[in-house]
Amino acid sequence: QEFLAFLRHIEANVPPQLDIHLVVDNYATHKHPKVRTWLARRPRGHIHFTPTYASWLNQVERFFALI
Repeated sequence: QEFLAFLRHIEANVPPQLDIHLVVDNYATHKHPKVRTWLARRPRGHIHFTPTYASWLNQVERFFALI
């Protein structure tokens, strides 16, 4: 899975003494059982889900698309 590969990359590149906080949308990939299992085994990993309706994020995504 692409998201799990991303999590592994982040974990490998963040110093072990630091926690990892990710802010993600509610896309099913972010809540997949394999992702939940992976996170359960790594207490320094924290996922924060955005509200299901967050119109301000659409504006942020447009900005990042430009850069």
